[in-house]
Amino acid sequence: MDCLCLGLLCADLVCHPVPSLPEQGQLMETERMELSLGGCAANTAFDLARLGVSTGISGCVGDDVLADFIVATLNAAGVDTRGVVRSAAVATASTAVINVRDQDRRFISYAGANTAMSAAAIPEGLLESASVLYIGGFLMLDGLESDAMLQRLARAREAGTRILLDVVQVDDADAMERLQRFLPYTDVFLPNNDEAAVLTGVSDPWEQADAFRAAGARTVVITEGDRGAHLVNAQMKLRVGAYDTDYQGGTGAGDAFDAGFIAALLQGHDLPTCLRWGSALGASCVRSTSATGSVFNRDEALQFMERHAITVERC
Repeated sequence: MDCLCLGLLCADLVCHPVPSLPEQGQLMETERMELSLGGCAANTAFDLARLGVSTGISGCVGDDVLADFIVATLNAAGVDTRGVVRSAAVATASTAVINVRDQDRRFISYAGANTAMSAAAIPEGLLESASVLYIGGFLMLDGLESDAMLQRLARAREAGTRILLDVVQVDDADAMERLQRFLPYTDVFLPNNDEAAVLTGVSDPWEQADAFRAAGARTVVITEGDRGAHLVNAQMKLRVGAYDTDYQGGTGAGDAFDAGFIAALLQGHDLPTCLRWGSALGASCVRSTSATGSVFNRDEALQFMERHAITVERC
């Protein structure tokens, strides 16, 4: 396969934007509640499949109706789900996504079966079979933070697999220390600005990128929503703006950015073009409140980028 997505699989219950958060005991109506795909790895795999990329997924779900929904949704999109493990001991992860007009979304999340995923559960040879390994949702994947996983990553890189890593924001003073073990195995690290600020203690994206590179990441991309993204590696520093779009909700936008970046990388494009693809996919995602409901397919992305210019600056 071209890309294997490893990590968070989740079912999201997403509310259409409400005017404000309800008060204690208040019932507030919304125009729509939607059950949709969620989790960094699941979202990115779905988006890659829409772009025509041969994609597989590996992660852990429970043995319940939400697991059935996740697997069926990914299968219908064309994602190879043979790497998905079912556990009878723990329920499938789920997240309530609360959208308030003119505010960033809020999450109430249950990590569930994701914490049970381990290196031993990944079939031998699966990581090495992919041109790109994308790990989505690191820091909520406790079972993968092991010496055995580091050994699997080392073997994958020796086989020529490029490793891209994304994280979720957690309340843990040791999060950067946990991450530092894995950054030397990472070809591209893709946090957003808020996650990077918590991990590094600094708010400037250039300083954040330098800190992650000093810890071992080869290329760092800091995404900033409607403020664009910054990329730093040993050869260049790039900044890209954001496409104008009809914003409905930010859920899954970072995952869509990652999918666009990976798709362009697999096509052999240079890093400025990878940033344009990531920005286009991210812009398409925020047109709906769910993580995958409005993400471009390949033809739509190409047409959008032909009609809308975006500048990538060399800094």
